[in-house]
Amino acid sequence: MTTEKPRREGPGRPRDPQADAAILRAAVDMLVERGVDQTSMEGIAKRAGVAKVTVYRRWKSKEDLLAQAIEAAREDIPDASAAPSAEALPDVLETLLPQWGEVLADPKYRALSARLLGAGPDHPGLLAAYWNHHVLPRRLRARAALLQSQTAGLLPPETDVDVLLDMMSGAVIQYLLLEPGPPKPADITDYLRRLLRQAGFPV
Repeated sequence: MTTEKPRREGPGRPRDPQADAAILRAAVDMLVERGVDQTSMEGIAKRAGVAKVTVYRRWKSKEDLLAQAIEAAREDIPDASAAPSAEALPDVLETLLPQWGEVLADPKYRALSARLLGAGPDHPGLLAAYWNHHVLPRRLRARAALLQSQTAGLLPPETDVDVLLDMMSGAVIQYLLLEPGPPKPADITDYLRRLLRQAGFPV
């Protein structure tokens, strides 16, 4: 249980961190279930069990609320400097691949990714929030690992690391969002292993 005290932001009642957390969780859940256009501030308030005025007092618009909810839903991502050494990378990848398979097979994660990728034309702010808080941190960590691998000779010196990251991202999107049918974690793990081999990783 948190011991954080409600903080005041101007006159009136202090904000309740528990209410904030409930609103953000409800916003993500409704975004996954209904998409941006079918999600409303009123619906989020009802799902979170708070009054509508509580939501409107905190966020100016639905887009602002959803953008913060996307940010809050991100996983705790280590800094890029925490990437493993190049020599240890093959063993680390073998440990991580099944974990990635579980995450990427999760229906909620897949639905959230699909909703946000599709929201780009009409809600660019939400796509930007997804990029900045979910995609970019992982990309920076992966880029650091690729550069270390290249320095250690595990990747050819002429490899364009940024293009390689784009190719791998595109392949994952193709597999996760475009191919029909719910994938199994083991199938995704096998696909990721083959993808990394094709990219030149010794896995």
